Amino acid sequence: MRQSRSATILLLAAAVATAMAVFLPLWWVFASSLRPGNSFVKYTSPLSWRAFIPVGGDFTNYSGLLGGEFTRGLLNSFLVAGLTILFGLAIAVPAAWALASIEFPGRGAVFAFVIVVSMIPFDTIAIPLSSLFQTWHLSDSYPGLILPALANGFAIFVLRQFFLGIPRELIDAGEVDGLGRVATLWRIVLPLSRPALIGAGMMLFLSQWQAYLWPLLIGTSPERQLAPIALANLSTLFSVNLGQILAGSFVLSIIPMVLLLFFQKQYSASLSTTGLKG
Repeated sequence: MRQSRSATILLLAAAVATAMAVFLPLWWVFASSLRPGNSFVKYTSPLSWRAFIPVGGDFTNYSGLLGGEFTRGLLNSFLVAGLTILFGLAIAVPAAWALASIEFPGRGAVFAFVIVVSMIPFDTIAIPLSSLFQTWHLSDSYPGLILPALANGFAIFVLRQFFLGIPRELIDAGEVDGLGRVATLWRIVLPLSRPALIGAGMMLFLSQWQAYLWPLLIGTSPERQLAPIALANLSTLFSVNLGQILAGSFVLSIIPMVLLLFFQKQYSASLSTTGLKG
């Protein structure tokens, strides 16, 4: 009992220390963003408790971001990420269902190819791909921003593994009732796959939300810029408002965190099934 209690205390202490290590930098960014301009710097060298407690702070930096290029970039990011989730799932779901339910020669090789390709860093092909998109007249357009993120191998992997975990009896019952593969997917499989759909959707969302190089190469005009590019543009050759940059950084960081916390249960359930069947 004592050993068990000691292990529990140690695990709890480790969890608290890990949470603080993650939370403290984010809190510092938020606290610093409440100070006007670059005034937060004087509390960091030497480091003072005022760096973490914004006494007398306000939301001037956040209000300064409203109505500018950052707000437009934030709206563009929501639009691009939302369309990526919609069309990305429209591609990933049938691909995963085919790899999970249809026996055909080379199925394992096709699945392995999907996984291997998804492991290739996108930055290695971004520059030649941008030249190809310019040839197709897709530069500085929403389709140009969205298309490369649609075929997400990890989303296909998560969905396939979840589909394999669905009891075969339910699928056989649908086939006995005369349902085809598409109808079985639509009426039986998808209603049971909400956690996997949310997990795959979060992967698609994060792939677009944190993207920087590709939007920098493709979205050249202010009307097509995404939030990370608009945030970088807050720093110019003549002035740098670190307070606004920190405010924008906090906004970009907190949005996916809130989504992950809101869908934590479903997201964890989708990932917990990925190793059940091969």
